[in-house]
Amino acid sequence: MAYDQYLAERISQVLTELGISHHSKNMMGGHVFFVDNKMLCGIHIDKKYKDSLLMARIGEEAYEKEIQKEVCLPMDFTGRPMKGYIFITPDGFDMDDDLKYWIELTLEFNPLAKASPRKKKKKKS
Repeated sequence: MAYDQYLAERISQVLTELGISHHSKNMMGGHVFFVDNKMLCGIHIDKKYKDSLLMARIGEEAYEKEIQKEVCLPMDFTGRPMKGYIFITPDGFDMDDDLKYWIELTLEFNPLAKASPRKKKKKKS
């Protein structure tokens, strides 16, 4: 399933304007952004919601506050909510200032986040 390329451009633009070195790649059926080789945020098209959602890695402490907002949903695309991650509906990131808020929140948590261990490439025999 394709992801919202316009939203990806907006996220990249905010990170660039903030002077944040980042990279992104397609994964988990969407598009994910990384800072310091740690997942920061991403775009996921939700089958239940039938729209693009912003996925944000904000940590468990911020999660408790932010999940109370009407535009926020637990990140549960696997059937079980992931701790410290949240989905934001389009109404929550439609305005540039709103999108910047979420990205800044992910950037606040990023230094505390753990990077996933890199998989070792198999040697060819």
